[in-house]
Amino acid sequence: MRAAVARAAAGVRWYWTTLMGDHDYERYVAHLARVHPGEEPESIREYWRSRHDSPVQARCC
Repeated sequence: MRAAVARAAAGVRWYWTTLMGDHDYERYVAHLARVHPGEEPESIREYWRSRHDSPVQARCC
């Protein structure tokens, strides 16, 4: 029973962090390394600032 509750809690935690964008920066860095090797990624502060200050959600690809 405890394993099922722990599994359900982990699922809820994963859903909530994904919904709130907690993993966005890590996905951005992985994408940049895969698609644009050698490019320096923005710092996490620059990433969030550019994401929230820009009215247009431009993508690199």
